[in-house]
Amino acid sequence: MKKNKLNLSRTIDNILTYTILIIMAVIFLFPCLWIILASFSKTGSLYDFKGFFPKEYSLQTFIDLFTDDVNGLYPYKTWFFNTLYVATCSSIIGSVLVLLTAYVMSRFRFKGRDTIKKTTLVLGMFPGFMGMTAIYIIMTQLGLIDRLESLIFFYAATTPVGYMVQKGYFDSISNTIFEAARLDGATNLEVFLKITLPISKPMIVYTMLTQFAWPWSDVLLPKLLLKDRNMWTVAVGLFNLPETYFSRFAAGAVFIAIPIVILYFCLVKHIVNGMTAGAVKG
Repeated sequence: MKKNKLNLSRTIDNILTYTILIIMAVIFLFPCLWIILASFSKTGSLYDFKGFFPKEYSLQTFIDLFTDDVNGLYPYKTWFFNTLYVATCSSIIGSVLVLLTAYVMSRFRFKGRDTIKKTTLVLGMFPGFMGMTAIYIIMTQLGLIDRLESLIFFYAATTPVGYMVQKGYFDSISNTIFEAARLDGATNLEVFLKITLPISKPMIVYTMLTQFAWPWSDVLLPKLLLKDRNMWTVAVGLFNLPETYFSRFAAGAVFIAIPIVILYFCLVKHIVNGMTAGAVKG
């Protein structure tokens, strides 16, 4: 009797759990489905939708996205390669800086180390837009307005502040490996390059992907620093599309999301391993 009640209770609990999960999945997936279907709208205007979805569908929007720049007003191809350039360079440079910072904070003991840790934790609590005025003035003084290098400089320079996840991963590596390498005469740089990095593949993948995703989708900083339409990133360009080009906006949003989705699916194992290992210690 007790066993039957326990099974019934467990069944009801499972049904409720899966029902809630399905409802939440539908709520989160519906906007994605809507924007994908909107990207195939034949008319292109948001006002021609029948309810939530377009009346007619066509692939012409995706073709026009790369072939028709509307007399130079919406050069999506240029925006896409601008975004790719900024995201790739920022990912490589930023990953090198944050990994070096995390390694130093994990393996070396020096005066002021705890102060640096506390300071970076406090700075991480403030939203990035608070310093936008100062960033604009600095970039103006450096002559970096309307240059993609200004974005790369900012994204890469600010990444070391978020070193705690990488530090947690390095903390989880046994110190005996490093001690053995030093006994064999390896320098600190050799220990980092030949021992630490080869066994830190999950964290390297996680770091590079997160550093790539931020500039890939950021709109606030590029909109502030880039005035020339041909220097815009995709996020800024889509932000400035009028409502009559809504299907083009949707198609551009879908297309810009595809590389990130593919990368996440291909590297999900390393991402999860990097996140979980990096959360072992602080």
